[in-house]
Amino acid sequence: MIRFLKDVHKYWRYILYSARAQLKDEVAGSFLNWLWWILDPLLFMLVYTFVYTIVFGRSQDYLCAFIFIGYTTWQFFDRCVNGSVKLVKRYQSVLSKVYLPKFILILANMMVQGFKMLIGFGLVFITMLIYRVPWTPKVLWVVPYLLLLFLLTFGLSCVLLHGGVYIEDLSNIIRVLLRLMFYLSGIFYNPEKQLEGIAQYALIRLNPTCYIITQLRNSMLYAKTPLLNWYLVWAVAGLLLSIIGVRLIYKYERRYVKSV
Repeated sequence: MIRFLKDVHKYWRYILYSARAQLKDEVAGSFLNWLWWILDPLLFMLVYTFVYTIVFGRSQDYLCAFIFIGYTTWQFFDRCVNGSVKLVKRYQSVLSKVYLPKFILILANMMVQGFKMLIGFGLVFITMLIYRVPWTPKVLWVVPYLLLLFLLTFGLSCVLLHGGVYIEDLSNIIRVLLRLMFYLSGIFYNPEKQLEGIAQYALIRLNPTCYIITQLRNSMLYAKTPLLNWYLVWAVAGLLLSIIGVRLIYKYERRYVKSV
């Protein structure tokens, strides 16, 4: 743990520089530039609002904000986890010349996706103002739940970074699993209303992304108290994943460049 904290402190400037460089590279040559970071969740929200209300004929209080929360949270998790599998291969030319703790690459990618997520949540708060959602102190639960999202994402990304070095098809496997997980996370539907019994119980509690998205919606939009006992469960799981992932990286990272 001490070594990990020292390395994060030592390479913090690199994390910030790498994140800024990636963000600039994404919009380089684009006519709309950074506006795409706003248009992407906005267009997605419009499409799923149409599907939800017109195609399925369902209704949901504060629908646009409801969808924004789900999509923004999911995009952060999906892009970080999916991108972690091939990070070593992506930066092979750099890693072969200089030493860099490989989880620093994960933190830089999480910084990029976290910036985009903040833009998405900015849109959430704007739609909440438009809907005139009542503001209560429970909206502050967004902070610990986003920290939980960061912890789980980091831990899983570290494990997958290690596995991606040695398992060639891991990227395809993770892509399929994330696609399945997307539909099980309640991005564009409300599992508390549209599911019943064991399916509802299991999905909201045993699927970490569905759990976090549901609690964010409940605290931000509906002034409900989150399921705090399951917060502890997933916090411990995220911490264990992070410890295992960081230890695997420290133990085998010298062999990574030769293996990819």
